[in-house]
Amino acid sequence: MLVFGGTGDLALHKLLPALYHLHRDGRLADDMRILAVARHEMKRGDFQSLAERHCRAQVARSDFDNATWQGFAERLDYFAMDLVQSAEYGRLNRYIGAERAQCARVYYLATAPSLFEPIAENLSFASMAGENTRIVLEKPIGHSLESALAINAAIGAVFSEPQVFRIDHYLGKETVQNLMALRFANALFEPLWRAGHIDHVQISVNETLGVENRGAYYDHAGAMRDMLQNHLLQLLCLVAMEAPVRFDAEAVRNEKVRILQTLKPISGLDVKDKTVRGQYTAGKIGGQEVPAYYFEKNVDNDSDTETFVAIKAEIDNWRWSGVPFYLRTGKRMARKCSEIVIQFKPVPHRLFESSQANRLVIRLQPEERISLQLMGKSPGKGMSLTPMELDLNLAQVFPQKRRWDAYERLLLDVIVGDSTLFMRRDEVEAAWSWVDPILKGWQEYYQNPRPYPAGRNGPEQAQSLLEQQGRAWLD
Repeated sequence: MLVFGGTGDLALHKLLPALYHLHRDGRLADDMRILAVARHEMKRGDFQSLAERHCRAQVARSDFDNATWQGFAERLDYFAMDLVQSAEYGRLNRYIGAERAQCARVYYLATAPSLFEPIAENLSFASMAGENTRIVLEKPIGHSLESALAINAAIGAVFSEPQVFRIDHYLGKETVQNLMALRFANALFEPLWRAGHIDHVQISVNETLGVENRGAYYDHAGAMRDMLQNHLLQLLCLVAMEAPVRFDAEAVRNEKVRILQTLKPISGLDVKDKTVRGQYTAGKIGGQEVPAYYFEKNVDNDSDTETFVAIKAEIDNWRWSGVPFYLRTGKRMARKCSEIVIQFKPVPHRLFESSQANRLVIRLQPEERISLQLMGKSPGKGMSLTPMELDLNLAQVFPQKRRWDAYERLLLDVIVGDSTLFMRRDEVEAAWSWVDPILKGWQEYYQNPRPYPAGRNGPEQAQSLLEQQGRAWLD
């Protein structure tokens, strides 16, 4: 496995700890090697020390031991090169060595999307892109439909589609896959999973963190490109898709693409009515004062980049006609949570005054759990009802099993060649086709981000997006 951008945050904080866990669990072939590729000159021993420092910080103490680390460190190597210089790839190929020339290879591009095209072209130029190779692309794939088409075309000119793994780590989360099990392995919900019984759906991915060390990237991306175009739309697909004819990569991804293609376009004046942009100002998180977004490191002081997005989306098909999907993501929010809320319609006749509609909540983080809110009678005289929960906490159901990190599962899928949990080319392009008119509408109507204090649940306009229909976010 060659990790381009091997000294970046993604490689050090996510990929190497995940690979360490796979090594510890005996999931990696004995002869597998991991080569970090980056621009800075560094000796192999120095890179191993850097990797150890970050892995110790990311891996639980109970899972880290020196003997296991020494075995993992033997797999690690480092190579310094300029990723855009084609001549450097011949030098890289020679470094790998003739004896390993025929080994299966994974090229993991943990770099900026602007480097995807030159890396793929240079791998081809150096005859390093044979049938026994795979390439992994991190999101976002481009910054618009036009750029995504260009990246996909450049990658497709070198690698066939089965060799390309477009990664979205949310699809590797245990609860996301449990969503498919919940829907397609249980007869209980299928008759209710449609417009006749569901009032609306909420999908929220909220963070208490700011931009941290990603200011330079984030100020050109924003919440729409960084989170909603990929993570939230993937979750929407899994909630809304029809049952695939079988559980394999093509069948699952066919159904997801159909959902993206049936999303009602949001353009023109609809952008004003159905979307809300926000940007956090100074406030408090956990009792600590935090600065406004425009005072963050590597952020333009006059930036109009959104750190919050809320959208009312609609799917134009028989199952979901008339059911709004409210999507929301933001930084410096009141609480960290990633969750899907299925809000059912109330009973057709209100027999009891205190009755509330049922609600299914699928929480992805910070804890992984699924809860169903039902109404039950409170003890005592009379029929006083109270909400009660059927609660499935995955950590309690499987207390002896360590929770796999999403990257562990997805890296292993890349190694074995299973692309079920990865995005296909047309899937990426369909997502951008829906997002692009919204981005253009923001520019056309000068829809600047609405301010919201750090530590709150976004701007007030995001609340009114639901309130005008008598609904509210689950906060």
